[in-house]
Amino acid sequence: MAAQTHTQHPNYGRIDGPIVMIGFGSIGKATLPLIERHFEYDASKLVVIDPNPGTHNFLSQHGHRHLEVGLTPENYREVLSGIFTEGKGFCVNLSVDVSSLDVMKLCRELGVLYIDTVIEPWAGFYFETENVVRTNYALREGVLAEKASNPGGPTAVSCCGANPGMVSWFVKEALMKLVTDLGRSDAEPTSRAEWGKLMQSLGVKGIHIAERDTQARRLPRPRGVFVNTWSVEGFISEGFQPAELGWGTHEKWFPENGHSYDEGCQAAIWLDRPGAMTRVHTWCPTPGPQFGLLVTHNEAISISDYYTVGAAGNPDYRPTCHYAYHPSDDATLSLDEMFGSGRQQTVHEILEPDEIVEGIDELGVLLYGHEKNALWYGSRLSNAEARTLAPYQNATGMQVSSAVLAGMVWALENPTAGIVETDEMDYKRCLEVQRPYLGPVEGHYTDWTPLQDRWQQFVEDIDESDPWQFRNVLAS
Repeated sequence: MAAQTHTQHPNYGRIDGPIVMIGFGSIGKATLPLIERHFEYDASKLVVIDPNPGTHNFLSQHGHRHLEVGLTPENYREVLSGIFTEGKGFCVNLSVDVSSLDVMKLCRELGVLYIDTVIEPWAGFYFETENVVRTNYALREGVLAEKASNPGGPTAVSCCGANPGMVSWFVKEALMKLVTDLGRSDAEPTSRAEWGKLMQSLGVKGIHIAERDTQARRLPRPRGVFVNTWSVEGFISEGFQPAELGWGTHEKWFPENGHSYDEGCQAAIWLDRPGAMTRVHTWCPTPGPQFGLLVTHNEAISISDYYTVGAAGNPDYRPTCHYAYHPSDDATLSLDEMFGSGRQQTVHEILEPDEIVEGIDELGVLLYGHEKNALWYGSRLSNAEARTLAPYQNATGMQVSSAVLAGMVWALENPTAGIVETDEMDYKRCLEVQRPYLGPVEGHYTDWTPLQDRWQQFVEDIDESDPWQFRNVLAS
């Protein structure tokens, strides 16, 4: 089959060798048209590995091969080595229950570029191991250990979706906006150390990855069905992991159920409580004050780590950072039903773009504690706009798939960078690629703090001397 070329959209270069997509759920389906649109490649060498037989008809219509198999610790080397026989190509890992680290290591052995959206473990990890082991801290440390042991080589981009991923680029853009709006003349940092010192000098105490998903369909959620705007399996898995957050140097209180680390980057703590059952006070432009779920995410750790100033175990400065996620109303009801019943729903539904009748995915970073109090900076993409930008998209999927595209472009342009996190990438280049797919990207200042808009009828154990203590942010 002839190579794919496109003239109506930016062409970001040619991918030589096979392109392998592992997993073809909602994000895989949303990412494929962006690959088709923005790269030259041999369509006969694009392979999707997914155990779902329903994937076959869709892919055959696109002229792509479907390998109907689930990767396991026993077969992944044989399967992938049998495809990547040319010492080149690109692996796009969008799967669940497939070890990101093992696949990443193999791809680098084979000379293949690699990208994923999360550090995923093999099946069983999320529900069959003790809490301290099944943290994102532990998963990330495994990748960092591999990076330290085998520096350089073929580029492998770790955790490059909307969040983790895009939000790390938003942090840097928000910091530079804050510099301008405060009337400062700081030069843009050129190193990790300089970025940390800039955030410290701006007085940023912490960052919420603050998100509100209001996408909704007309029909009510059926009882006994978990409804979400993206992978149900992925959301349940991370929701059952312990809540985690980057732990800043301004914090004066430590949670009773909290646990810190003596090894590794030491930038985070975990709580002995599921993230999807742990609420925090946060803020987004559309709703204003809201509850978010303290669901563990890689970026909560990587951002706190990246902006640390000083020694890991005794830093001069480190920001608190955590996810504060308000999912769609249907997903919120699904979580309530699941946790209340003590069992997972057996039926899973992802809202299709065509059935969503309203709503946006408002995803940004809330930088707080500085002279202007708090700045939310991010994407306010509606489902209606997402559907006009590319096929098979809702707002959530568009934010993720466009970040995957940006990461692929960066990897193709920097093919020997070794293992990298999104905090380390050129944020301007990545957002240049991604921005056409993000809808309005805006900054909003607010005077809100976690001490405001609280019910006065009940006494709370809060710290009024510093509104931005995690003690005040934590709701339950």
